[in-house]
Amino acid sequence: MTKLQFEFRTYARPFAKPLQTRYGLWEVREGILIRFRDREGRVGYGEIAPLPWFGTETLAQAWNFCNQLPLELEPFAIAEIPLNLPACQFGLESAFTALRSDAQPVTLPIQRYAALLPTGEAALTAWRSLWQQGHRTFKWKIGVKDLFTEMAWLDQLAQTLPSEAQLRLDANGSLTVETAQAWLQTCDRLSCIEYLEQPLPADALPEMLEFSYQFKTPIALDESVATLAQLQACYDQGWRGVFVIKPAIAGFPSALQRFCQTYAVDAVFSSIFGTAIARQQGLRLAASLSNPNRAVGYGTAHWFKSPDSPNFDALWQNL
Repeated sequence: MTKLQFEFRTYARPFAKPLQTRYGLWEVREGILIRFRDREGRVGYGEIAPLPWFGTETLAQAWNFCNQLPLELEPFAIAEIPLNLPACQFGLESAFTALRSDAQPVTLPIQRYAALLPTGEAALTAWRSLWQQGHRTFKWKIGVKDLFTEMAWLDQLAQTLPSEAQLRLDANGSLTVETAQAWLQTCDRLSCIEYLEQPLPADALPEMLEFSYQFKTPIALDESVATLAQLQACYDQGWRGVFVIKPAIAGFPSALQRFCQTYAVDAVFSSIFGTAIARQQGLRLAASLSNPNRAVGYGTAHWFKSPDSPNFDALWQNL
């Protein structure tokens, strides 16, 4: 195949309200859009959207890598992107795949998207408008306030949610063994809890495996399985619970596809708050690899000030 014209540019999208997580306040989503063009005029877009607190490269490292690439790129060079740049692996291989494909956009009914609620007490009312839009699965981040306050909020939320609603609790690895046990005991008595996500830090897999045997509430891994190497390691160590997979930081999409098809894991594909480019490429993978009985974690559009255009040419020009 002939060389590809390679272009890239940064973007910054402010959140409508800062997102509070255990990692602090997140006010602006920054990343890199890339574009390939071949001699026939075909175009493929990709997105590099690192999450360094999940163990990926930083935005600066991704930018430096892109700057080192030639503006006329041989396709085989994509396969040589090193393992310590998983967001770059995703972005460039996705763009190359898009260049060669005329696949139609993936669309899912809104009830197939899990909507992210605001952190803290605001979740007690924020779910209502999202429910009216059609969402039936909600995600709420915990571990940012004290245990008893958050548990009181959870009780209120569980009492007001409709019986068809499902709630995912995401601790982002912030709990201790003792507080995780307290959360799981509470979750076990509530019918609305789908799973508790990443209760302990990424290196605490033995303890989370033990929890999966002790409690009926399913546990999902997220930070523990950020990259393909971590996915494989956790599977090899016996994890058979839920895998929350963020394809945009996992590495090469082709390798991720092989992993999921080989092991048929209980996967929930999830957003990294990227643009429509990364979301669409993630949804295309999710369509065949994510557990169809679980909502995908892409209900995040309402977190941004400006709507996300499905027109990738317009995104390239305007972001």
